Formats: sequence, C-alpha cells, structure tokens
Amino acid sequence: VKDTLSDHWMQFGRNYYSRHDYEAVDAVRAGEMMDALRAKLDALPGQSFPAGTVASADEFAYDDPVDGSRSEGQGLRIAVDNGSRIGLRLSGTGTVGATLRVYLEAVEEDQGRLHEEAETALADIAATAEEIASIREFTGRDAPDVKT
Repeated sequence: VKDTLSDHWMQFGRNYYSRHDYEAVDAVRAGEMMDALRAKLDALPGQSFPAGTVASADEFAYDDPVDGSRSEGQGLRIAVDNGSRIGLRLSGTGTVGATLRVYLEAVEEDQGRLHEEAETALADIAATAEEIASIREFTGRDAPDVKT
C-alpha cells in the first residue's frame, strides 16, 4: 500500500488535510471572531500570507443534492493561489460554549515533500489561518484541543 500511495503522489501530488477543533470556547468571543473575519473577506484576495496569496474568500452554503434545499451560512472559506484552503465554522453541539472547527488543506506537488507528516506539511496554512482569523486573540488558546 505504501508503494502504491507513493507512486500515486509522485504522479498526481498529495493532498494534506487536518481539522483543528477548539472546544468549549466562549461562544460570544467565537461569534465575534467569525464576524470580524466575515467583515474582511472581500479585502483578503490578493493579500500574501505564509501559505501564499489569497485567491478567494467567501461564506459558503450547502446545496443538498437530494432535496434541493440550500443552507446558508455554513462557514467561511479562504482559498490560496497554490490550492491550499482554510475553512472555519462554529459548532454549538458541545455541552459548554462553542466549538471552533478549522479545516486545513494543502496540495503538495514538490516530490521532495510528498512524505512529510501532515502537521509539518500544513504548518504554513495553519499559520495563515491564525494570522487571518486571530484565533489566539479571540479564543485565548495557543493550540487546538483536538487535531484530526
């Protein structure tokens, strides 16, 4: 399996992915963070960060392919010109406060970097998420509670 994956990555590149959960954060402060980020979405494209230059930033919706319904306000999305992406959304399903979920994705085509650990490969996109959203400032956390 390892050889098959390696061959695939050599031909097509590799997608690195992780979800960082900040659990039981103050719901008011988390909402303020999302509002502050939402207010600057239009100004982000063209700005440079550790992961690269922002190509687009928006609030996304979910279109259900089965019943045709549309659910607005599902989270905030930032795409970088190199294919990396950040998604941020709040979940109120915890027992206390809110959970901030930060989705990180990077595309790697450099053959010398195809076998890195996910945390290493995602370091620049994680730093970009922190810089853009000010996660530490709003949550008071230096790191997520859970990384998956």
